[in-house]
Amino acid sequence: MHDSEKILRRLHTLGIPELTTVQALNALPGSYINLACRLPNGQTAKILDDSKSYSATQVERTDNERCYGVAADDEQLAVYEYGCNGADAVLVAWIKL
Repeated sequence: MHDSEKILRRLHTLGIPELTTVQALNALPGSYINLACRLPNGQTAKILDDSKSYSATQVERTDNERCYGVAADDEQLAVYEYGCNGADAVLVAWIKL
């Protein structure tokens, strides 16, 4: 499995208060968590590989009904924000590990 400690350390440095409390990640298939999301350039795309497994979690936001989704492998960390059932997903951070 991926280096969870390294992923968590990096996740905790992003400056997103809700993500500083994440202590564990779950193995989830890319095909399950690969959301079509709005990228910083305004385009919509999927950035994960459906055939890979990712260390992942979902965290509810404290100030509204949206959630953060985290997905990472040994090379990258992606953080999304989305509504119910992954609706209106926006890429918040995409970082090389």
